[in-house]
Amino acid sequence: QVQLAESGGGSVQTGGSLRLSCVVSGYTIWPACVGWFRQAPGKEREGVAFVIGRGDLTSYDDSVKGRFSISRDRTKNTLYLQMSRLRPEDTATYFCAARLLGPCATTSNAYANWGQGTQVTVSS
Repeated sequence: QVQLAESGGGSVQTGGSLRLSCVVSGYTIWPACVGWFRQAPGKEREGVAFVIGRGDLTSYDDSVKGRFSISRDRTKNTLYLQMSRLRPEDTATYFCAARLLGPCATTSNAYANWGQGTQVTVSS
């Protein structure tokens, strides 16, 4: 059973930065797809950034390209989301998720393993 635990959320002003972390445990082989989603009140959960496969191929939603960066530390079994130039519209609960087998997808219904979420609030 793959388990994920996020940390690093908080409150920042517009233009600020935050780094989210997600410790991934309980796997035999690193999941084929890992990524970050976010969900704002009253909105659907949306994909933000993904590491595709067991290499370093990444994918980003257009709304965060050039501002967010996803990475992972294999030695720490940890997935990161570095968020810069934050905007009020980035305010949401951020979740990390894992899909054990490919092919990878960017829709939330393709992921069965989720963390508990961490809140990010960006004030203007």
